[in-house]
Amino acid sequence: MALTSEQQVELDAVKEQRFETKRVTVPELEEVLYEPIPVLDHGFIRVVDYMGDDAAIVQAARVSYGAGTKRARDDSGLINYLMRHWHTSPFEMCEIKLHVKLPIFVARQWIRHRTASVNEYSARYSILDREFYVPDAAHLAGQSSTNRQGRADILEGDEAKRVFQILKEDAETSYDHYEEMLNENAEGEKLDENRSGLARELARMNLPVSFYTQWYWKTDLHNLMHFIRLRADAHAQYEIRAYADVLHDLLERWVPITASAFDNHRAGAANLSKNGLAAVRAMLSGKNVEPEDVGLSKREWRELRELLELD
Repeated sequence: MALTSEQQVELDAVKEQRFETKRVTVPELEEVLYEPIPVLDHGFIRVVDYMGDDAAIVQAARVSYGAGTKRARDDSGLINYLMRHWHTSPFEMCEIKLHVKLPIFVARQWIRHRTASVNEYSARYSILDREFYVPDAAHLAGQSSTNRQGRADILEGDEAKRVFQILKEDAETSYDHYEEMLNENAEGEKLDENRSGLARELARMNLPVSFYTQWYWKTDLHNLMHFIRLRADAHAQYEIRAYADVLHDLLERWVPITASAFDNHRAGAANLSKNGLAAVRAMLSGKNVEPEDVGLSKREWRELRELLELD
């Protein structure tokens, strides 16, 4: 994980700044403000700015629910009520802005979450660094035979060594050709005075999606939790899950009451279909239930049993 020299200068400058403010600040989040938190081999997440805290959610909710809720529930109880009943707008009152460095293929998954403001590093204007992602041995796995989007057993021996070799050699060769086509290196030095070089917007197309990009990503708390719920899930791809795990840690620092309610009612909870709920009710009443009795397909029945840990 590394910042560019310009980013390091920026980081050093902002860390020296001090402001007096009437705005809410969160000491636990202030501790890591601006600091790059390492992810994968060269990536990071750093908090650039934020707005609001747990109290801001409560304040927003009471605008619509009225002062009577203060007597009926404490702040934790109200936040849990909002989370439990999917009242999302109070959580949208808090926002966070992040600087993220991530492999391009992870960025293409990430950008599917469209409820955010994004400004990405442009390879039309700048030259990308010679930094690309290569999985650790523990994450170099074969294709799952039951899940088209999943992995199976870890590769071992000569096959694993050969895959590592291919990944590294192909990335290095691609970057060498990238510089050759540009006729320029990352430091802006011309390689051959007799050649003009290809435009940056064209030369970049030769780089694989293992190379790193960067962006600023600003989102509200509701959509941040939605991202974490999907991408920190055990079924998500490991590489984006690594970023989601860091985001979850930041969530706990920023809004600990909300993070606890999120873990209980969203991340650690499960949704049941109408037929699935009927199956559970029948089981609780002591009935011997078959999937066809409650209109569940074989796959739905298998997933329900896995969810209830019946197998």
